[in-house]
Amino acid sequence: MTEKMYYLYGPVSSRRLGRSLGVDIMPHKICTLDCIYCQLGRSTQKSIERREYVPVAAVLAAIKQKVKEGLDADFITIGGSGEPTLNSGLGRLIGGIKGLSNIPVALLTNGTLLFRKDVRDDCAKADVLLPSLDAGDEETFQRMNRPHQDISIEKLVAGLCAFRAGFAGKIWLEVFLVEGLNTDDEQIGRIARLIERIRPDKIHLNTAVRPTAEAHVARPGSNKLRHIAARLGPKCEVIADFSPKQHGARFVGGAADVLSMLKRRPCSLEQICSGLRIRQDEALQYINILRKRGAVESTKKDGKTFFKASSKRGRPGGGGR
Repeated sequence: MTEKMYYLYGPVSSRRLGRSLGVDIMPHKICTLDCIYCQLGRSTQKSIERREYVPVAAVLAAIKQKVKEGLDADFITIGGSGEPTLNSGLGRLIGGIKGLSNIPVALLTNGTLLFRKDVRDDCAKADVLLPSLDAGDEETFQRMNRPHQDISIEKLVAGLCAFRAGFAGKIWLEVFLVEGLNTDDEQIGRIARLIERIRPDKIHLNTAVRPTAEAHVARPGSNKLRHIAARLGPKCEVIADFSPKQHGARFVGGAADVLSMLKRRPCSLEQICSGLRIRQDEALQYINILRKRGAVESTKKDGKTFFKASSKRGRPGGGGR
C-alpha cells in the first residue's frame, strides 16, 4: 500500500458529512481517552503530548495528488486512528489544505485538549468541529471514556466553551449513548445542562452499531433514542440509524481502498458497498483478496458480520503500528 493510501481513505459516504475524504494523522489508537465503545479497540497509548506523529508535508502531498485527480467530496475530514489534536502539525495541515482546495475542512476530535490555547488556535482553522460529550459527570466520564489522568470532564467542557466563544464555524456535538451507563433521566439531564453551556450548532446522538472495544457495550432502542433526542431539543438528531446514501458518481477503486477503509473502522459488507459505492460482488472479491493476504479478519456483533483490518498486519512500508 502506498503512503497516499495510508494517510487518506475514501471518499466515503459519511452519516454526518455526506461525501467525505478521510485524513488520518495519528498512529493507531494513540489517544487522550480509551472509550469503552471505540470501534478501533483499546487505546495502545493514552497521551496528552503533542508532537508531529505523522508528517504534515507527506499528508499534504497525498491530498494534493487526490485534488489533482479530481476529488469529489463535500468535506475533507481530519480524524482517523487516534486523537488528531495530538498532532502538533494540525494547524499547518488545515492551512495547507485550504491552499489546495475550496472543499470545507471538518475535524473529528474528542475535544479533550481544547482547554489549551494552542489546540484551540489550530482547530479554529477548520470549518466544522465535531467533538464528543458522552457524560454529565466525572464518574460517568471515567466509566465511559477512561481518560488520561490529566483529563477531567470539567476540563473537557471548559475547553469546548472557550472554543465556542472564539470560533466562527460550526460545532456539531456527538453524544454516544450506552444503555445502562448514560441513558437514564438523571444522566441525560446533566448532559443537557452541559450542552447548554457549550452551545453547539447541532447535537448528534449515536450508539454502538459496530463492534466495540468492550463486548458488554449495549445500545438503547430506537424509541429511547428518539425520546432522548426530543429531550435534548430541536438541534438534536439521531444519527445511529443511518441509511447510507449514494453521493455522486460511482467510485472506481480496488482492494487497497477497501483495506484503507477497514483500517479506520469495522464495516459490514453493506457498509463497504455504500461507503465506497461499489457492487456487492466487487466488495466480496476485494475482501477475498485481502483475506488470502491475511490483511483482514471478520467478527460478529448482534449476529451481523463485520470485517476489519487484521490486528497482525503491520504499518505500510515497514514496522508494526
